[in-house]
Amino acid sequence: MRLTALLLENPLGKTPATYALAALMCLNAARLPARVDASGNLRSLFDQDRLQWDQELVAEGLKLHELSAMGFELTEYHVEAAIASVHASALRAENTDWKTIVSLYDDLMTIRPSPIVALNRALAVAQNEDPERGLDRHDCDRLATYPFYYAARGELEFRRGRHEAAREHFQSALALARNSMERRFLDQRVSACSSIAISTE
Repeated sequence: MRLTALLLENPLGKTPATYALAALMCLNAARLPARVDASGNLRSLFDQDRLQWDQELVAEGLKLHELSAMGFELTEYHVEAAIASVHASALRAENTDWKTIVSLYDDLMTIRPSPIVALNRALAVAQNEDPERGLDRHDCDRLATYPFYYAARGELEFRRGRHEAAREHFQSALALARNSMERRFLDQRVSACSSIAISTE
């Protein structure tokens, strides 16, 4: 953030891409206070208390995003900042404009396609339409070592009420967890699936 601020102090650095990158950094940083709970456990986007988001950074990010629209340049930073701005503009997760986010991920897949972008797009489709319209398996091999690919599949199966399938995906994700914070988060998701399975027996 300091580097982009320095760039924007220079007249030659005040480009649409720089404004877009600065907007993205502000909007992502604004959400940091809500990403962990008091015990240091990860919170998903849907479990975050949006009142904890840094509203000054949100406002700054939205302003920078507007400034990034000058000219005709469209970079990956523009699209990523636009996605972040849609999230930041929703007072609650359920009020998110998922249709717009899906469209923005379509743009990002054109500019910078990757398995991670495809995964995020699939999750947005699931939110906009239905969990069954979410993830397919075309990127499974390329994401085989990425724990949150399996975590995403687990969340979708959980929402469909298929708790045993969800638990298996979360266990696969847990086996690939890269640090203690991820392990705690994924272990909690495994436990949630197991608790529901026991209660329904």
